[in-house]
Amino acid sequence: MNSEANLARANVERPIVLVGLMGVGKSTIGRRLAQRLQIPFVDADHEIEDAAGLSIPEIFERFGEGHFRDGERRVIARLIDGQAKVIATGGGAFMNPETRALILANAVSVWIDADLEVIIERVARRDNRPLLKGKNAREVLTELAKVRNPIYALADLHVRSQSTPHDATVNSILEKLACLA
Repeated sequence: MNSEANLARANVERPIVLVGLMGVGKSTIGRRLAQRLQIPFVDADHEIEDAAGLSIPEIFERFGEGHFRDGERRVIARLIDGQAKVIATGGGAFMNPETRALILANAVSVWIDADLEVIIERVARRDNRPLLKGKNAREVLTELAKVRNPIYALADLHVRSQSTPHDATVNSILEKLACLA
């Protein structure tokens, strides 16, 4: 582990919560970041699925987005328990004012941002995105970015994810965490 990672690890006393649009790499980057910091990683979407006993697309289909967002809020509140860990959230989690306030008050929030073309290429690899089901991904993501990016900008830290290996983004996060000292 390099000295930046050691310095960043020393600064990790609260959860690190990754926010941003679907497809920016929150889960993949989160796993790698947690490994480098030697702290646990939790994917909020997986926790929601475990709590509900259903996949996220099934929750959306059976109960709607509102029900999903309520469960998401409760799960994230449970995960932000004061223990150092990396939490990857779903793209809409930070949009909920209550969830956002909880994250901003009790965690280090990191907005992972990426160019629209990078996101479109990444989301095209999987068909499990309820907000994209049967829709033009470019149109949906363009509109989501217009609405959500100003809210994501409230996060403590902002890093860009490129069409490079995710480790480059992890390194950027570690550098920014080191500066929080």
